[in-house]
Amino acid sequence: MLHPNQFQVNEAWIVFKLNDEPIHTEKDGDFDFIALMDAASCFIVSSSPTPSSAGEPTRLEAKRMLKQGKAHKNQLPKTLFVPEHQPAQQLKAEAESHGITVVEVPEDQLLLFIGEAREGFREQFGIGGAR
Repeated sequence: MLHPNQFQVNEAWIVFKLNDEPIHTEKDGDFDFIALMDAASCFIVSSSPTPSSAGEPTRLEAKRMLKQGKAHKNQLPKTLFVPEHQPAQQLKAEAESHGITVVEVPEDQLLLFIGEAREGFREQFGIGGAR
């Protein structure tokens, strides 16, 4: 089982979907919020609203997310953890193009890291609980 104390700040980031269900907007349709979190500090270094129909950020959004994350410490991670079954092809490809090792793991191994962020997101947006 992975734990934050296994990592140094900026050694590894985690990409994950903050919301359990799409966020509905009248004007622009349904969105998901994709986040990049530092594994050691559990600090969200970047996030991006992504149309639910797209399933994942575009290549341009993936580049922006990594650039935004890098801006915090002027450093990219060595590893990017991606939950299995989460669409993240563009983020994985962009990370690999920067020499970042991408590791897919079962989402339940990441809940210790991402659970509190998801709960806070649910509370802020008044969305129902986990599925």
